[in-house]
Amino acid sequence: MSAEESVGTVPVPVGGGINPALGAHPDLVSYPVRKEAAARALETRLEPGLRQAGRTAEAETRKAVRALSGADGDGWASGKALHDAHEFWSDQVTALMHRLAAEKTALRGAAHLYTGTDVAVEKGLRLNSPLDAF
Repeated sequence: MSAEESVGTVPVPVGGGINPALGAHPDLVSYPVRKEAAARALETRLEPGLRQAGRTAEAETRKAVRALSGADGDGWASGKALHDAHEFWSDQVTALMHRLAAEKTALRGAAHLYTGTDVAVEKGLRLNSPLDAF
């Protein structure tokens, strides 16, 4: 099985080396399939759930702010406080969405970087054989 065929199905040792005399293991092992699965989980489970929770909270908070603020402008101060708290919370949700998108991109990039580097190093170090043509 070539490196291209096994990409993502086995751990890819990255950095360091193995010293059998010391019983040492690679410094870092990367599982491209797991990185992609984590990125996909962010994309298909966490992000949609977070968006839905934000929409639900938005609608319910607007109702509560209206009820507390009063139609004549003589509402409770808690209406304004709830509005301000919700704006702050909304900013935090937006920041979290951006963070999740960045983590998703980083996971996918790392999976490709480690795998691509491993394959490139193998191709650079491997001697060509006349039997490769068969």
